[in-house]
Amino acid sequence: MSPLVAVEPEGLRCERGGFYIDPAGSVDVAVITHAHADHARIGSKRYVCSARSLEVLRARLGPDAVIEPREYEERFALGETTVSLHPAGHVLGSAQVRIEHDRAGVCVVSGDYKRDPDPTCDGFATVECDTFVTEATFALPVYRWRDPEAIVSELFDWWRSERAHPTLVFCYAFGKAQRILAHLASRTDEPVYIHGAMDKLTDAYRRSGVRLANTKTIPESSSPKDFAGSLVLCPPSAHRSPWMKRFKAPQTAFVSGWMAVRGQKTRRGYERGFVLSDHADWPSLVRTVEETKARTVLVTHGSSDALARYLREARSIDARPLGHLYEGDEGEG
Repeated sequence: MSPLVAVEPEGLRCERGGFYIDPAGSVDVAVITHAHADHARIGSKRYVCSARSLEVLRARLGPDAVIEPREYEERFALGETTVSLHPAGHVLGSAQVRIEHDRAGVCVVSGDYKRDPDPTCDGFATVECDTFVTEATFALPVYRWRDPEAIVSELFDWWRSERAHPTLVFCYAFGKAQRILAHLASRTDEPVYIHGAMDKLTDAYRRSGVRLANTKTIPESSSPKDFAGSLVLCPPSAHRSPWMKRFKAPQTAFVSGWMAVRGQKTRRGYERGFVLSDHADWPSLVRTVEETKARTVLVTHGSSDALARYLREARSIDARPLGHLYEGDEGEG
């Protein structure tokens, strides 16, 4: 059985279908798993995505991009293949790409995914296949996630315990920020300040029907006393930047799966670290591979060598690294 996908300079290509998945370069047809910037790039002639990701992808690619939305599980033809998109549970609209060919079988490219519940997106759907392409961002046994609700409750209590100074929570602008806001929606009516980098995408979530906590953008001119007791969400790039000077003696935290490693919050210069990830942890990666019943597993990103080796030696699965397709993932964590 010949493979349905191969790595080329432009990215992961399905020759029989005449398309690329999350291409790095400009191509004729780009099937997009989700709208993070290293998966959805400007310049292709035509984009195919899940209908749930249309608003965020439009915010990313601009008004002139030709975007063809497809419902989850809807089957459609591309070249000699039949393609369908299935929930990946990573961020709003994230999708796995199922590719079927009469002679080459079924391949599923999962993109980035997680198995934990998330109020902002559809939960991961297991799709059986012959070949499964999996991420490996957190593919080491040390990464094991706790209940997301418990993590957000801890973050909420930590914020509410400090009413004299602002609380700055650093998190990724697309996906993590909106996930925190969705969890907070049932906990408080108090508005949350958000950095300008989060504004457009947060609006796209709301247009997609996702319920979020009330938000305010941070005004250009403000006094430090304006933010006393307030929660502020901001991207990691703002940490220790001149932008922070408007806040007086804030308490700071970083929300990421990377906080599971002891000492990370200290090395990164935060007072607290909250372990909340938009990627699958080690047990979920292994379980997902087994549930697909794939005979061949191709591993990309993160600790791809470690996961492939474990699957071969401990689970007797034909697994091998595919290479690092996506560098600098802003949703990584």
